[in-house]
Amino acid sequence: MKIAVGTKNNTKVKAVKAVFHEAHHAIIASDVQPNVSKQPFSDEDTLQGAIERATLAVHEQQAHIGIGLEGGVFAARNGTVWLCNWGALVDRDGVVVVAGGARIPLPAEISEQLKTGKELAEVIDEYADRRDVRSNEGAIGILTNGAIDRTTMYTHIVYMLKGQYEHKKGWINR
Repeated sequence: MKIAVGTKNNTKVKAVKAVFHEAHHAIIASDVQPNVSKQPFSDEDTLQGAIERATLAVHEQQAHIGIGLEGGVFAARNGTVWLCNWGALVDRDGVVVVAGGARIPLPAEISEQLKTGKELAEVIDEYADRRDVRSNEGAIGILTNGAIDRTTMYTHIVYMLKGQYEHKKGWINR
């Protein structure tokens, strides 16, 4: 099966490869650009980004399925800004499944910078005094002291996508 991943970000591609590791799967990273802001600031925008990434990838690569993974943030009613992550799987027939991932509150010093329009990638690099955190452990890795990294978090989402898709298609394990 040809699987298109709607990004070239290594942490996300590794997550898809971890779940679809069988030899009969060809996984292609596709540099697509969803029509959402570079820093999604709501669950809705983050989910929309994941769906668009999957949809664009499946069509651009003429794949059997496309997978989109999107990270973002959202503000809770009390003003706390939270990390959020969404995934979508879209097949060439238009079947769509979605799944959400880990959510943790961001420290106030990060939240305040995000509210000014900065991207989490830039802010977390400064906060952690590291470079390109998004391509490595991710904000989740920094903020959980390495207990879970970005690839692991997205791997959980991809497992949920795969399982839901198999269930919808009637490929049920009993």
